[in-house]
Amino acid sequence: MARYTGPSCRLCRREGTKLYLKGDKCASDKCPFSRRGSVPGQHGANVSRRRPKEYTLQLREKQKAKRYYGILEKQFKNYFEKADRQPGQTGENLLTMIERRFDNVVYRMGMASSRKEARQLVLHGHFTVNGKKVTIPSCLLKKGDVIALKDKKSNKESEKIKVLIENINSRPVPAWLTVDAENVTATINNLPTRADIDFPFEEHLIVELYSK
Repeated sequence: MARYTGPSCRLCRREGTKLYLKGDKCASDKCPFSRRGSVPGQHGANVSRRRPKEYTLQLREKQKAKRYYGILEKQFKNYFEKADRQPGQTGENLLTMIERRFDNVVYRMGMASSRKEARQLVLHGHFTVNGKKVTIPSCLLKKGDVIALKDKKSNKESEKIKVLIENINSRPVPAWLTVDAENVTATINNLPTRADIDFPFEEHLIVELYSK
């Protein structure tokens, strides 16, 4: 399975904004982006600040969305093609579709400090969907699905899971998701909308890039 294995903070510096890829570290004084926000590379600090070309803006917006959600190019393009076939605005369809990924939902529950950590928890089989174990981070959930911690009794004995359970309410939960912290479950009440995505994407630039 292809995945990015390089330094996460380098991606934030390249996109010129915090993508919150390292959880709590991104909000601390140790965040490399806060200490050195220049473009990575030997000559990053000297990169021209002149207005970028249209193609550059479109490419950077696509890369930003991919990296924010932890998706590689081939899968991201597949999402775009599916979104393009759906009624409505393609850009909004794309973002709301990705928002329904299993790893993102686990992150939104507050059970992981980052999407990378949420992906690992899903791969290791710590969660169920509607009572069945699911280990596919890219699985798209739908309205009415119930996500729960698998084998709560045994999992709660794990120090890592215990910490995650304690922090389940540490982050605001989106309106389309209802979380039961006591039972470590979450229910998708409605499909997410564009207004529920709090990161400032300019999705029309992604659509323009892929439409060329």
